[in-house]
Amino acid sequence: MKKINFLFAGFFAFVLFATVACKSEEKKACCHAEEGHGEFEYFAESFADLKVLRYQVPGFDDLDLKKKELLYCLGQAALAGRDMIWDQNYRYNLTVRHTLEAIVNNYAGDQESEDWKNFMVYTKRIWFSSGVHHHYSKDKILPDFSCEYFNTLLDAADVDKLPAAKAELKTLFANVIFADGVDMKSVDQRAGIDNIFASCNNYYGPDVTQAEAEAYYKSIKGDKPSFRPVSHGLNSQVARDENGKIYEKKWHVGGMYSASIEKIVYWLEKAIPVTENEQQKVTIEKLVEYYKTGDLRTFDVYSMEWVKDTSSRVDVVNGFIEVYGDALGYKGAFESVVSFKDMEASKRIAAIATQAQWFEDNSPIMDDHKKKEVKGISAKVITVFMEGGDACPSTPIGINLPNANWIRKEHGSKSVNLGNIVHAYEEASKGGGFLEEFCYNQEEIDRARNFAGPADLLHTDMHEVIGHASGAIEDGVGTPKETLKQYSSTLEEGRADLVALYFLLDQKLVDMKLMPSLESGKAAYDDYIRNGMMTQLVRLKEGEVIEEAHMRNRAWIANWVFEKSQADNVIEKIVKDEKTYFVVRDYDKLRGLFGDLLKEVQRIKSQGDFDAAKNLVENYGVKPDPAIHAEVLRRYKKLGIAPYGGFIQPRTEAIYEGDKIIDVKLYWDETFEQQMLRYGKDFSLLPVNN
Repeated sequence: MKKINFLFAGFFAFVLFATVACKSEEKKACCHAEEGHGEFEYFAESFADLKVLRYQVPGFDDLDLKKKELLYCLGQAALAGRDMIWDQNYRYNLTVRHTLEAIVNNYAGDQESEDWKNFMVYTKRIWFSSGVHHHYSKDKILPDFSCEYFNTLLDAADVDKLPAAKAELKTLFANVIFADGVDMKSVDQRAGIDNIFASCNNYYGPDVTQAEAEAYYKSIKGDKPSFRPVSHGLNSQVARDENGKIYEKKWHVGGMYSASIEKIVYWLEKAIPVTENEQQKVTIEKLVEYYKTGDLRTFDVYSMEWVKDTSSRVDVVNGFIEVYGDALGYKGAFESVVSFKDMEASKRIAAIATQAQWFEDNSPIMDDHKKKEVKGISAKVITVFMEGGDACPSTPIGINLPNANWIRKEHGSKSVNLGNIVHAYEEASKGGGFLEEFCYNQEEIDRARNFAGPADLLHTDMHEVIGHASGAIEDGVGTPKETLKQYSSTLEEGRADLVALYFLLDQKLVDMKLMPSLESGKAAYDDYIRNGMMTQLVRLKEGEVIEEAHMRNRAWIANWVFEKSQADNVIEKIVKDEKTYFVVRDYDKLRGLFGDLLKEVQRIKSQGDFDAAKNLVENYGVKPDPAIHAEVLRRYKKLGIAPYGGFIQPRTEAIYEGDKIIDVKLYWDETFEQQMLRYGKDFSLLPVNN
């Protein structure tokens, strides 16, 4: 599972997001395709609660032509799936996007009015979130302009450029998009409700209930747990046919989303002749077979072949992968990350992978829940070339795949740190006053400045490499999505965080020369408690509860250890000058509490204890302290910091001689608006209704 963003958005990403100074004016694209031609501008623009950055692709020019062509083909395959994530997020998203883009491309009226400026901010927010629901909170984004004004824009639009008749679009926007109270959450994980019926994503038909969906999958899987379970539901929409029967609409060539998938297959097949070796060739061929058939057993075979491919410099994640967007944890969002290995930076993360068995053996979890043999973990730092679907514009900073527990146990997994993405966040985060505002004293500020950056990188590496790869489920217990249901994602992300946190204060990491001293671990503990108890709440409006899986896991971890620490004053709550601080007073005892919680969370997963999962998350991870929440919003407001970030990607151009690619160039010459409009023009492959 990836540490989002997925995101994919772990606490390290948040700290980076939270320290980027917002700028008042959009910087026009002024970056260069070649390094050394002036200072690279990482920051592009900021609007609403978002900032848009750029990332470099160091080392690309040094690659041979074959690898450049491979990256280009895989990059085009990534972008070819763009429409799918839009449609998965909400059934009206493609109609909305085509309508907004038709207006932006052709409107000739007053573009200096506040209404037009608000319209453009709304449009950019929709582009950023791949739909009308916020990419992180999953709340519907309501326009800051009137429906009447929008109708004037529609009236001025060329009907031939619109996805439907003007009257139909006016009705849709009035009754759905502008309507407060209609389709307000794309994912609703509140306890005690029908989570499927309350969620308005397009993974289930609008009239399908949670009970029907669960009964359908139970009928497919049966009552007896499988040792090698298929990831049922990963590549389909659950719908109701004309006779009222529940069935699946599979995503494959010839099925739902066929036009996008056919183009993905086209580019994957273009990539096969320029693969680096036989293993990579077999892996991509198996991915093509999966897309053509929709057979999830083939996807399992592909995943196993992908894990084996550890010698290739170029790599790709492409498929229906993460299940955060489905309240039941079945449906995979389309995403793709195309990359090549950073050879030097990978030495750090590879060192962790080589010691995976030591970390497992020395974990505080029950012996029965430890893996007797940790297999096949590979780890590397990658340079992102191109991302698509759920990984773009908002991107993860770390990935660990495949998600199937039995494949991880028997064949291993790949862990990656997105090195150039992390670097871009770091470069854009200089300044802003965050540490001065939220750290209790100068000692804490100095520790953060001296150690927090490398410590956060190490936390991310350990979360992905040994966190997700650790632990074993007891025989006869079903998969977490079956046993823990809507709590499975947040429990898994929290479990991986706890593994990393427990070992971040271990002398072993100093001995391995992965950190200079235990001060690094202390800086990580400071950050985690500060973020989980306070600073991440900037992402919520007053009165809102926490619903996103990663935010929940940071909250239930921090709140649980804070509560358990009170007798020994391990974490002290201090109010000074009307500002609240949570100060770690005993790092060793805090490590012990992290270990205690890790042991319990692993037990919950290993035994499939739904009630314990529910109690942990609902009691500690959902409802923020309203006074603390209001204070955080007030303190952030004066800093002017946008809490979320994402990226404009480099524009790629293949240079052809006849039908043969002779070079691939990268350019940083687009604004966010220009890139989104170009993607809308070049990669609109699906009908607006699917």
